[in-house]
Amino acid sequence: MCDASDYDVGAVLGQRIKKHFWPIHYASKTINQAEANYTTTEKEMLAVVYAFENFRSYLIMNKSIVYTDHSALKYLFAKKDAKARLLRWIPLL
Repeated sequence: MCDASDYDVGAVLGQRIKKHFWPIHYASKTINQAEANYTTTEKEMLAVVYAFENFRSYLIMNKSIVYTDHSALKYLFAKKDAKARLLRWIPLL
């Protein structure tokens, strides 16, 4: 799970066992002055990228599902005219 606000980004790595979500690891960080100028979509994508960077050792060679409250992110993978910053982040996922 990933989420972003105007002040910080956060993520929870969890495992689903029999319809229950069990948290394994939490991560958060305060955004810097440059990141504070990002659009909402960019901040939400920043949260996803931050989660993948922090939880990389857990995620390598494993199937993963990202839960976010920002539905516009799912369209970025089909979009060809997205901002350069977002296009650079997509291959990291």
